[in-house]
Amino acid sequence: MPEHRARVAAIDCGTNSIRLLISDVGDDDKSDLLREMRVVRLGQDVDRTHHLAEDAIARTLQATREYAELIAMFGVTDIRFCATSAVRDADNAAELEDAVEGILGVRPVVLAGLDEARASFLGATRGLDSVRTLVVDIGGGSTEIVVGTGDSIEWSVSLDIGSVRLTERFLAGDPAPVAEVTACMDHVDAVLAPVVSQIAPVGSFVGVAGTVTTVAAHSLGLPSYDSAAIHLARLDLDDVSAACLSLAQMTIADRRALPFMHPGRADVIGAGSLILDRLVALLPLETDTLVVSEHDILDGIAWDMAT
Repeated sequence: MPEHRARVAAIDCGTNSIRLLISDVGDDDKSDLLREMRVVRLGQDVDRTHHLAEDAIARTLQATREYAELIAMFGVTDIRFCATSAVRDADNAAELEDAVEGILGVRPVVLAGLDEARASFLGATRGLDSVRTLVVDIGGGSTEIVVGTGDSIEWSVSLDIGSVRLTERFLAGDPAPVAEVTACMDHVDAVLAPVVSQIAPVGSFVGVAGTVTTVAAHSLGLPSYDSAAIHLARLDLDDVSAACLSLAQMTIADRRALPFMHPGRADVIGAGSLILDRLVALLPLETDTLVVSEHDILDGIAWDMAT
């Protein structure tokens, strides 16, 4: 009996970026045809206002229209648009959801934090050794921590700490002065303290999403953003922390000058780096390396669409 295959489009609408993955997915394999990202900062001021700004919605819908053209060009049979932290927190989310449905013909799925964690874990670990693994996904509005083996998740949490949220809340200076950095780190530590005590030590540590991949590029000293060099790179945790603190201490202009830095990430990577640094310091890890994966929630959504 021939294997069922489908051409799917997965869209991850996050706090900082909106991303598209078009893949041919079968029962046991996935062939990626296109990955796209636009930094639209949908979560602009949502932490303070609990409201999606009109210009942020406009940027997101423009990207959605561009994605609709690509989806049509590739002859996609199934579309899933998933929204995460910013839309979860916004009191006018329906305005965005209605407009997206008008463009794509599908209603956005607003993922609960634990569903977001599950999709990130499945996307990151598919194809890796089936060992007990802790996956961290640092986003613009939230951070997910998931522990599991294979496709079985034993524990997960979604925390309201993200690169955009904490930049807006704590890091006003450029560069951020010591007092702001300290306040940000203290807040992250306070959020993580009751969480890490719930996790039994793990021997495999995987990080996904833009903060982690950008820190990896900095740690590796890449002359440009190179997905092939970043995907499945194994980084010493001491080197990860050094790269995190280096980015946190830079001015935005100096970050933008880094050859691998996406310009839409330069102003918030400092907060994201501080989150990663504190995770490295506080998580109960029985490994001295971080495995960096370019596969994440997008891949998890695509795999889920094939089942």
